[in-house]
Amino acid sequence: MKSPLLSLPGAVPAEGVDEGVAAHYGDLFREQRALADGTGFVDLSHRGVVTVSGEDRLSWLHLLLTQHVSELPAGEATEALILSAHGHIEHALYLVDDGATVWAHVEPGSQDALIAYLESMKFFYRVEVADRTGEFAVVHLPAGSIAEVPEGVVVRETAHGRDLFLPRADLESYAGKAGPAAGLLAYEALRVEHHRPRLGFETDHRTIPHELGWIGTAVHLQKGCYRGQETVARVQNLGKPPRRLVFLHLDGSEVHLPPPGTEIRVADEGPDGRRIGFITTSVRHHELGPVALALVKRNVPVDARLVAGETAAAQEVVVEP
Repeated sequence: MKSPLLSLPGAVPAEGVDEGVAAHYGDLFREQRALADGTGFVDLSHRGVVTVSGEDRLSWLHLLLTQHVSELPAGEATEALILSAHGHIEHALYLVDDGATVWAHVEPGSQDALIAYLESMKFFYRVEVADRTGEFAVVHLPAGSIAEVPEGVVVRETAHGRDLFLPRADLESYAGKAGPAAGLLAYEALRVEHHRPRLGFETDHRTIPHELGWIGTAVHLQKGCYRGQETVARVQNLGKPPRRLVFLHLDGSEVHLPPPGTEIRVADEGPDGRRIGFITTSVRHHELGPVALALVKRNVPVDARLVAGETAAAQEVVVEP
């Protein structure tokens, strides 16, 4: 779904899964600084919007999600995963309940598969699942923003800012009031800085929650009865996920930024050393310079010097080995 905000001055369209919104509006670092300072907004209108209504909505979702939501207070934001039977991550949902309806935004284009799964699990529960992507656009306001939120708009507020479920018809008019627009590249740079994983970027077909640090934020360890829980419990008890998320400082890559998928090796093993991981997201940060998130094998020493392609990389621990 192409955003009308691509008509704003300087807008450069994003590509790939983020197609439909702006990658930036002409000044990547200025846009990052604005978000870091709590000003401006990000157009996330390409993301899917799914709602679940009905009196059984929370108790029903509690059976399907990794998060404890049966008693989720109205207005309290949370995030949750849906796993495969083997514990691999299939969906990531960013949730809030408004007292009558659970609102969730999900990765662009993933809402159809998510809804198909939810519909298959309804059985006798009193719930209604709906795709609201055509009606509502997600707009992100950074932490500290004093931008006004229109009356009646559902808001999902976290430490990183507020996500608005804005009527799509109001997107252009709201953009004129919310301050300077920041593109997806600025938003992604701050996501990487805060070590926050993203479905389809930090995940592949075999990713489990422990590898990315989603235990605690999206997985509640004191609940059961959801698909994939056995894997979560087993890995939690053994303490040995096969891989771990790391944050990388990339050296000498001001011109060439190693793209996602770039192989990572241990520097001391030379150019023919074994592959121990790969970059998942790489960005240019306004203060930190070129940085990335990556998945590496769990047993890679935390002080090992790494090489991403031809680029030296120093690691910071995100998930303890």
